[in-house]
Amino acid sequence: MTRPQTAGSARIEVPPFAVLPGAQVQAALHGREREIVELIEQAYRLHGAGDSVNPPSYFLRFPDRPADRIIALPASIGGPLRVDGLKWISSFPGNVAAGVPRASAVLILNEHDSGYPFACLESSIISATRTAASAALAAGHLSHGRARPTRIGFVGTGLIARYIHTFLAATGWSFDRIGVHDLSAEHAAGFREYLTRAGTAGEVAVHESAEELIRAGDLIVFATVAGQPHISDPSWFAHHPLVLHVSLRDLAPEILLESANIVDDVEHCLKAQTSPHLAEQLTGGRDFLTGTLHDVLTGRVAPPAGETLIFSPFGLGVLDLAVGKYVYDRVARSGELHVIDDFFQELRRYG
Repeated sequence: MTRPQTAGSARIEVPPFAVLPGAQVQAALHGREREIVELIEQAYRLHGAGDSVNPPSYFLRFPDRPADRIIALPASIGGPLRVDGLKWISSFPGNVAAGVPRASAVLILNEHDSGYPFACLESSIISATRTAASAALAAGHLSHGRARPTRIGFVGTGLIARYIHTFLAATGWSFDRIGVHDLSAEHAAGFREYLTRAGTAGEVAVHESAEELIRAGDLIVFATVAGQPHISDPSWFAHHPLVLHVSLRDLAPEILLESANIVDDVEHCLKAQTSPHLAEQLTGGRDFLTGTLHDVLTGRVAPPAGETLIFSPFGLGVLDLAVGKYVYDRVARSGELHVIDDFFQELRRYG
């Protein structure tokens, strides 16, 4: 139950605290891809207009486990969303070999006026959703002025690739050909089976090499767990595809330097040894950046048509907040929130 507290003349409402498990999160988002893409665009516009706070992500790393990390993404977004919070997401690539997803996450939402947390949501689904919605939004706007891609290729075939395919299909994309490449033949075969179950109309081909896949596609999606560049030959991109570089560390800086580059946020993308960060270190500057997605959305930058165009999104905490608040509001309206009664014990300053 919400309990009012008085501080001087101000009246503060301490919200009830709710826990939203993955099943509720998934149910709230299922089939609403177009709405979510519009929501993500709204969040990008608010962020680009300065109506947000999105500090650098904080990486918890382990000397004895260099491949593993847990990341904290604090953020605040204004406008009609008006919510603060934190995503706490782990990435343990070794999980995949054991048949367990690489990433796990929770999202904490904090009430705007009191600062009290009011919800904890399972967030691997939210994270995948906002990543896929961001990719679909970018694909739509960045393909303006060039022939709409009809041949897509996925490098990396995990959860994120699946969500990106779902969001592209739900927002009107169809492909004559879908290419699939993964270092694991088993994972590539599994993704191909998923595409078949999803009713994909075009041909689905598994490629033995990334080069083969890239040369055969005009929309390339990188959704891997790569920690450093493994694609280094710019000639593979001579046909000038549109590239959704979602995993951020696949491409050698030389490829970026021969391409047009759109990021979601300059300061966030040029950190943590991402491919754009490596390009900055190599050149000593940022002139290789064409602009941000917000620049494209507002018409300040027109995506060039005659060159390779790479979208490198760091993934902003404000996007997680937007999707998390959307989920919370839908579940709250349904009357199915799992509220933890008396979660906050000390609510009187002097007892």
